Amino acid sequence: MSQDTSSNLRDGFCIYVNTFCQGPVPLVSDENGYVVFETELEAQKEIVDNQMTRLQQFLDGEREYEDAIEVEEYVVPVSVHPDGVIVDEDGRCFGPKPD
Repeated sequence: MSQDTSSNLRDGFCIYVNTFCQGPVPLVSDENGYVVFETELEAQKEIVDNQMTRLQQFLDGEREYEDAIEVEEYVVPVSVHPDGVIVDEDGRCFGPKPD
């Protein structure tokens, strides 16, 4: 990668989950592609917010206990290329938009 190309990269954080078939993959996306958080704390807060929703669903009788308490998501540092492709610390590439 040339110096010129690397200067166009931006760093961020994605929320990942381990899948059976594909292994670790980004989880959170929107109409523009995978969501990249500017800070690790922002990504962690998103995971906690989702966890709180699942716990409330359990309390409301909408979700099973085991499903409500299990947290599978985790935060991974990524680099975002100008074309929207994200690359994680292990060199896995995703994007620019999820399938």
